[in-house]
Amino acid sequence: MTIEKLEERMTRARRFWAGSPPASLALALAPLVLTFMLMPAVAASPPGDGAAANDVRLESMQVEIWPEYDRPAALVILRGELAASVGLPATVSLRIPASSGGPAAVAYATAKKGGLLNLKYERSDAADFITVRFTAPARFFHVEFYDRFAIGTSERTYKYLWPGDLSVSWLDVVVQEPAGASNISVQPELGDKSTGSDGLLYRAAQLGPFEKGKPLPIEVRYRKADPRTSAEILKLNAPAPVAQASTPAMQKKNYWSLLVLGAAALLVAVSGAAYFFWLRPRPTAGSADGGRFCTKCGNAVAAGDRFCAKCGATLA
Repeated sequence: MTIEKLEERMTRARRFWAGSPPASLALALAPLVLTFMLMPAVAASPPGDGAAANDVRLESMQVEIWPEYDRPAALVILRGELAASVGLPATVSLRIPASSGGPAAVAYATAKKGGLLNLKYERSDAADFITVRFTAPARFFHVEFYDRFAIGTSERTYKYLWPGDLSVSWLDVVVQEPAGASNISVQPELGDKSTGSDGLLYRAAQLGPFEKGKPLPIEVRYRKADPRTSAEILKLNAPAPVAQASTPAMQKKNYWSLLVLGAAALLVAVSGAAYFFWLRPRPTAGSADGGRFCTKCGNAVAAGDRFCAKCGATLA
C-alpha cells in the first residue's frame, strides 16, 4: 500500500469520526452507560437479608394473652417495636410454642397504631419451639398464634413463656379475662384493670427492661364452666384479617424488573441513535455543497484554497 493510499484512508477515518459517532462506538459505549445507570440503583437497593438477627434490639414488646377469645385456645399476640438504632430492613427471629402449630399471622405496620400488612416469614420446627424468622421493613411488627391448652374441666390454666430471644427496653403484659370466667389470677401480678370496647376486662402491667436470654413465664388461672368462647358469649366479631401487601422479596423482584426494563429501553435508544448516525449522509470531498477536505489532515477547506490552513499541504 502506497503512502498516498494510507493517508487517504486515514483522512477518511478522521472525517468519519469527526462527522458523527459510528454505530460501533455507540454500541461499545452502551454497556458502560448501563453500568453507570445501574450503579446508583444497586447502591440504594435494600440489602437482601437486612440487619443481622443477633443485633436486633426492641424498644418495646407487648405480650397479649386472650384465653378462649374466638377459639378453644389462647390467642397470643406479640406487638414489637424495633429500637431506633436498628437499621431497616431488620431480620427478626422469635420462638413461639410448638403446641401452637405455627403463627396465625405475621405482619408489620408503618406506625404504632397503623394498619397491618402481611409479611412473608420462614419457620423451623423443634421439639418445644417453632422459630419464626422474617425481615421487617418498618419498626413495628405483629405476630399472633393460637396456643392449645386443657379446657376439659372448669379449672383452667394457661402458661406462656416469653423466651427472651431479644433485648427489650420495655416489656408489657396484657391479659384479657374470658367472658363467663371467675376467680382469675395472673402471675406476674398485673395491677392495671380496664374494660375494653368489646366489654371484656383487661389486666396489664409494665415490667420494665428485659435483656436477651432472660425468660418471662406468664400463668393465667381461672374457673369457667361455659364451653363457649368469649366471642360466642358476647356475640363479638372475630379479629379482622391482616391486609395483604407485597413482601420485601416481591418488592425487590418488582424493583429489579423495572431496572431491567429501563436498561433495555436505554439500550434500544442507544442502538437506534447509532443506526441513525450510521446511515445518515455525510459530506465528502467534491460533494454537491462544494465542501472540501484536506487529503492529509482532513481539515475542512474553502473553495479556491490552494493550501491547507492547518497543515500547509498542497490541495488538489
